[in-house]
Amino acid sequence: MENRLQTKIEGKYIYGIIKNENPVSFGYIGMGNPAEKVYSINFRDISAVVSNSSVVQFDTRRINLITHEKVLETVMKQFTILPACYSTISKSSSNDKIRYLLEKNYDQFCKLLIDLQDMKEMGIKVLVKKEAFFENIMENYDEIRNLKRKLEKLSFDQTHYQRLKIGEMVAVAFENESDRYRSQIITMLSSIADKMKINDNFGDTMILNAAFLINKNDELQFDEAVNELYNRMGHLLTIKYVGTLPPYNFVNLGINTKGN
Repeated sequence: MENRLQTKIEGKYIYGIIKNENPVSFGYIGMGNPAEKVYSINFRDISAVVSNSSVVQFDTRRINLITHEKVLETVMKQFTILPACYSTISKSSSNDKIRYLLEKNYDQFCKLLIDLQDMKEMGIKVLVKKEAFFENIMENYDEIRNLKRKLEKLSFDQTHYQRLKIGEMVAVAFENESDRYRSQIITMLSSIADKMKINDNFGDTMILNAAFLINKNDELQFDEAVNELYNRMGHLLTIKYVGTLPPYNFVNLGINTKGN
């Protein structure tokens, strides 16, 4: 066991890049067991947020993902951060290698930090409350409601094809109503945000999965808009609002650690 530990390659786990020229420590909150110390390594007026780490590919266990995210959340309390991809690890434990990485990407990192200064990412996921949503369709689509009532007086065998027709009509109405609510939500929130990104939905009840980049000065207005959506649509929709998030949806930060 001792020999194996001696031959283990040590590197630096990179969480992201911040605008800061002074050394700063964020405590023993980093990846690893026990948790490693998270601190900054600077070049000029930018710094990499790192912790010591073996050169391994961390698996995507929940505990690892949560640790990575909590480091970012801690840093974000003080700094704008360009988040690195999960399990970005320099193959060298040398601080000078990290400084070289900062130096060769300095212009790119500075531009991104300027673009994201005072900005926050907020996440919105919207899901239909199925029973309430379908009841609303029955209330507002006369043709479907009237046909359904007519068929209730007839036997199942007599109405097989008509019932299939109702199913098709309800499916179309579901899509139309989903599009209508989705459009209303996007219109309201995108008018406040600087940028928006629509991500893929998952599950058959989700109608919107979006990220919004907003200025910190607009956060209260954005919160109020989300609350208004709750009040207007909460009887039909579940609106999951998450923030402040690392701006993964608006930063394409590829840190090449080969040779570093």
